[in-house]
Amino acid sequence: MNTLKTLSIVAIMVLAFTACKNETQPEVKTVGMEVAESTDVSKTLDPNATYAKVEFGIDGMTCAMGCAKTIEKKMAKMEGVKSAKVDFDSRMAMVEYDEAKVTPESLEATVTKVAEIYKVKDMHQVDDFSKAEKKAE
Repeated sequence: MNTLKTLSIVAIMVLAFTACKNETQPEVKTVGMEVAESTDVSKTLDPNATYAKVEFGIDGMTCAMGCAKTIEKKMAKMEGVKSAKVDFDSRMAMVEYDEAKVTPESLEATVTKVAEIYKVKDMHQVDDFSKAEKKAE
C-alpha cells in the first residue's frame, strides 16, 4: 500500500512537471497599418465654386480640446468645407464652404450630431471673419 502511494505521488509530480514545461512562446503578429495620404485642400476644392463664410455661436461646449476641436474637425471633414475654426473662448465657429455642396442647415446638423448638448445660435453670413479668428492665429 505504501508503494502504491509513493508511485501515485511520483506520477502526479512527473505529470505536473511535464505540464509546466509546455510553455508556448507568445505569437507575434504584424498588423499592417494604412498610412493616410495627406490631402491637399487645394486639390479637392473646386476653383470655380462660390464660397460663403458664416459665423455662429455654439452653446454647450465645456472644454477646448474635447468639444471645440471635435466640432471643428467634424465640420472640416465635410465635403465642400474650405476651412472651419471653432474658438472655445468666444464660443464662436467660423466656416468657409462651397454653397453648392454645403448649407447652413447641414453645418448645424453636423454640430448637433457630435453631441445633442451642442446648440447653434445666431448663424449669419459674413464677408470677413471677426477678430476672434485673427486673435487665434
